[in-house]
Amino acid sequence: MRLLRFVARRLVQLLPVLLGVIVLTFILVRILPGDPIQTILGPNYTEEDAAAARARYGLDQPLWKQFLDYLGGLATGDLGTSIQSGGSVSAELAERIGPTLELVILALAVALLLATVLGIWSARRAYRLGDHTIRVVALAGNSLPDFWLGLVLILVGYSLLGWFPAPSGRVDPDVGLTPITGAELVDALLTGNGPAIGSALSHLALPVATLAIVITAPLLRSVRASALEVLNSESYTAAAAHGLKERLLLRGYLVRATLVRLPQLAALVFGFSIGSTVLVEYVYSWQGFGQWALRGLLYRDYPVIQASVVVIATCYLLVFLIADVLQAMLDPKVRIDG
Repeated sequence: MRLLRFVARRLVQLLPVLLGVIVLTFILVRILPGDPIQTILGPNYTEEDAAAARARYGLDQPLWKQFLDYLGGLATGDLGTSIQSGGSVSAELAERIGPTLELVILALAVALLLATVLGIWSARRAYRLGDHTIRVVALAGNSLPDFWLGLVLILVGYSLLGWFPAPSGRVDPDVGLTPITGAELVDALLTGNGPAIGSALSHLALPVATLAIVITAPLLRSVRASALEVLNSESYTAAAAHGLKERLLLRGYLVRATLVRLPQLAALVFGFSIGSTVLVEYVYSWQGFGQWALRGLLYRDYPVIQASVVVIATCYLLVFLIADVLQAMLDPKVRIDG
């Protein structure tokens, strides 16, 4: 019950933040220079054409009326109509968000595993050759542009070795996959389609590796710093001095205390990755949420921009809520009922 009250209280606290994001986004996209109507009509439009287009998308209404209509649509799950495509923004979002979430979640899972194992291993060998090697590799990974790394992996994995398929699409078209969620690997697992599972994994391998390498570096450095702090703490020194077995020290003290800080950092990296997959999706022709949001921004597609920002903000808020709950469960000093 305390956990449910904690989650409910946090959700109530997050609502004003989300409302503020919605208001600011609505105002800012209309203040910035540029007219979305001009982008769809071309250079030879007439004033009558422009007036008709504005009326079609509700842009001829006063701003307060547009905002109220937008809030009403949000309450019912209607994100409006795309000015560029003329399609439902909600439908387009549902089609694009699944592949991006699949990519980001898998990349984050790989990054967390690598960062935890390598970070703790490096901290236990602090300032020795292995630790220096890990730190240099992490620094290099943090410095590599994701689009350049993606191109290198394509060159090696596809062009030279031929281990992975060409970076075009998310699954082979001949596997007969029935779309359900829009995330091909999830759909293949739900339908039990073996060939589709293999195809989806092969297409995911390089983009997941690209994103995982980029986000592993900051996670690894944080895990190493936390592990060093635990190793130098009085409680760990006292436990070791009392002859506690190495296995119990590692599992009961070092790993648990190190993982306490990881949920918050993982939430920050996850939220950042949702909005920063644009280049990775472009390199691998992924056609996910990042490409869709970028196209909306370039063409000043108000409904698409607003939906993109709301989705990113919601992801940030939800993953930080989950991180707070996980941290409270891992750290007894954090009170859920406080």
